Amino acid sequence: MTQPSTADRHGSAPRWHQRRGADPGRWPDIATVPASPLRARVAELLLRRVARRVGLRVELPGRQSFNRTAPFKTPPQGAPVLRLEAPDDFFHRIGSGGLIGFGESYQAGDWDSPDLVALLTALAASPGTLVPPRLQWLRRWFTPRRPAEQLGTPENARRNIQAHYDLSNELFALFLDPTMTYSSALFATTADGAPRASWELLVPAQHRKIDRLLDLAGVRYGTRVLEIGTGWGELALRAAARGAEVVTLTLSEEQKQLAERRIAAAGLADQVEVRLCDYRSVTGQYDAVLSVEMVEAVGPDYWPVYFATLDRVLAPGGRIVLQAITMPHDRMLASLRTFTWIQKYIFPGGLLPSVEAVRTTLDRHTSLRLTERHGYGIHYAETLRLWRERFTARADEVAALGFDSVFQRMWTLYLAYSEAGFRSGYLDVQQLLLTRDGDPR
Repeated sequence: MTQPSTADRHGSAPRWHQRRGADPGRWPDIATVPASPLRARVAELLLRRVARRVGLRVELPGRQSFNRTAPFKTPPQGAPVLRLEAPDDFFHRIGSGGLIGFGESYQAGDWDSPDLVALLTALAASPGTLVPPRLQWLRRWFTPRRPAEQLGTPENARRNIQAHYDLSNELFALFLDPTMTYSSALFATTADGAPRASWELLVPAQHRKIDRLLDLAGVRYGTRVLEIGTGWGELALRAAARGAEVVTLTLSEEQKQLAERRIAAAGLADQVEVRLCDYRSVTGQYDAVLSVEMVEAVGPDYWPVYFATLDRVLAPGGRIVLQAITMPHDRMLASLRTFTWIQKYIFPGGLLPSVEAVRTTLDRHTSLRLTERHGYGIHYAETLRLWRERFTARADEVAALGFDSVFQRMWTLYLAYSEAGFRSGYLDVQQLLLTRDGDPR
C-alpha cells in the first residue's frame, strides 16, 4: 500500500522546525513548518477579522479565548469553535500556504474543533468575503498557481485518477455502503423535503439515485450505454439488469478489477465491458451516455474536449445524463488557476464546474444543449455525513491497512469540508440532461 507523496515541487519556503508524528518521507510539508514571520502576523490579523465576522470562538491552548484579546465582543455560547493546539505553527503554515496551509495544519494537529463540520460550514457560507476587499491583493501571497503536471492531459489524467482511486479498494469498502457507490445518494424525504438519511437507508438511496439517472437517460432493454467513470460498477450492473448493453470506462486499475469481479458474480459479464480507457479514446455510437461525478476530474482546460467527445459518441436521438458537483460561477472563475489543498492531497487536477460553465462550453463546442437539471445538494451533505461517521468509527481498521494518522486526519477533513460545502449551499449536486437541438426529448 502506498500513501501519496506530497513533496512540494512548486517552490518551498525556508523551513522553521520539524514536527513530531509525521513521516517526513511521506508527508514532507506536514512534518516541517515553514518560517514566515511577517505572513504569520498577517494571518493572525485575518483570523481575528474572520472570527468576528463569522462568529467563531477561537481557543488557545488551555482553552484561553483568543477572541478576548481582540477589541470586539466574545462570540455567543454555541458558536463554532476553532481550537488552536499549536498557534505559532498554525499561523506560520497559513501565512506561508494560505488555505493549503490551513489544511496541512489540521493534518499536523495544529488545530481541531469539537464540531468540525459546523466550523467549516460557517467558513464556507461566504468564502469570497472572508478577506476584506482592500486586502484581496494579498491573495497573490497566499494562493499558489496550479502546477502543469496536474493538467488533464491523457498522461496526467491517469496519474491523477490513480492517486485517489487506486489507494485501496479495501479502504473505500470500510466507509462506503455494500454497493460501493462513491457519489451522492438520493434519499426519500419527509413532508417538508428533508432527506431521511441513515446508514440502513443508504443502499436504497443509492439505487434510487442510479435509477433516476437511468430513467432520465431512457435506458431499457437493448439500449447501447456508455458510462464514463466506472467507479466500482454499480451503475453498469443496474443498467445491464434492465437489458442494456454497457461499455464502461475507467482509468483506475483497482476499480476495474473489482468492478469486473462484481459484474461476473452477478452473471452479467456478457452484457458489460469494462475498459481501461481515457474518455478521449472511446469509439462507437451509444443511445445513452452517463457519467457520474467524473466531469469534476477533467479540469477546465479539457471541458471542451470532454463535452465534444460526448457529442461525438451520442447516436441520433440519444440522451446524455451527467451527475455533477457544481459551484457558483464567480467562485469557479476565482479558482480557475489556483492550486488548492483538495488538488494537492485529494483530487489532483480537478475543478468543480458551474452550471453556467457547462452551458457555455456546450454552446461553443457541441451541438448539445442542457435541457433539464435537478439539484439535491442537501442529500450529498447527508451522504457525506454517513461516510465520515463510518470512516472515523473504523479508524483502527483504516490504520491496519497501513494508513497513518496524518492520512486519517486528511480524509476526515476532506469529508467534513465537502459536507460543509453542501450544508452551506456553497456546493450543489445536479443531475443534468443533455440532448441535441432538434432531437425528440
